[in-house]
Amino acid sequence: MKAIMIIYNQAHTEKIEYMLDKLGIKGYSLWENVQGRGSETGVPHLGTHAWPEINKSVLTIVDDQIVDKVLDTVKKIDGINEEVGIRAFVWDIFKSA
Repeated sequence: MKAIMIIYNQAHTEKIEYMLDKLGIKGYSLWENVQGRGSETGVPHLGTHAWPEINKSVLTIVDDQIVDKVLDTVKKIDGINEEVGIRAFVWDIFKSA
């Protein structure tokens, strides 16, 4: 199993919700009002007057065969508008009994 964390500009909310539904991903945790600054562009998303944009983050645990589909979808979303911002991170999960 893998954990996938997707951090995205809130403008992508509908696309992320659609992707989760389309891929049959039912379980996830969502964080709203996620503040930060991207490592590639360094543009802050702080929800302030000076830096008004804000992010969301979703964490889901999926079977290994779903990971590539999620990453491909995230890449497509990012390709549509790279300035808006979306990133995905994956790591191994070991389920205990």
